[in-house]
Amino acid sequence: MHFKLVPMIIAATAGVTMAFQGAINAALGKIVGLLEATFIVHLVGLVFVSVLLFVLQLGGGSLLKAGNVPWYLYLGGLLGVAIIYAVARSIPEVGVAPATTAIIVGQILTAAAIDHTGLFGLKQLSFTWYRSIGVFLLAGGAFLLLKE
Repeated sequence: MHFKLVPMIIAATAGVTMAFQGAINAALGKIVGLLEATFIVHLVGLVFVSVLLFVLQLGGGSLLKAGNVPWYLYLGGLLGVAIIYAVARSIPEVGVAPATTAIIVGQILTAAAIDHTGLFGLKQLSFTWYRSIGVFLLAGGAFLLLKE
C-alpha cells in the first residue's frame, strides 16, 4: 500500500478544523439564528479569502478563468451553505461527536461513489472489498458512538 503521509495529515487537520467549526457555528446559530449564522460564516470567509487573494496575493490560479468553468462546478457555494446550516442545526440536538460521525459516514459513502465513478473528472478508484469493509466498520463505529 502506497501511503502519502503529508496529504493524510492535511486531511486529518481539516477534520479537526471541521469539528471545531461545527461546534462554533452551532453556538453562533443559537445566538443569531441558523441562516444568520450561515451568512456570517460565509461573510467572514469571504473577507478572509479576499485578503489572501487581493492583499497578500497568495492565489496561484486566475480568476479570469472563472468564465470557462462548467456551471455545475459553482454548486460548491450552494453546498457550503447547506453544509454549514445542516451542521449548525444538528449539533445542538445530538452533540458534536455523533453529528460529526454521521457527517463522516455520509462523506465516506458519497466519496466512495464519486471515486468509483470518477465523477467530475477525478481519478477513478474502484470500490473494492477492502473499501466496503472499511465503510462497514466505520458505519458500525458510528452506530456505537451514537448509542447512549
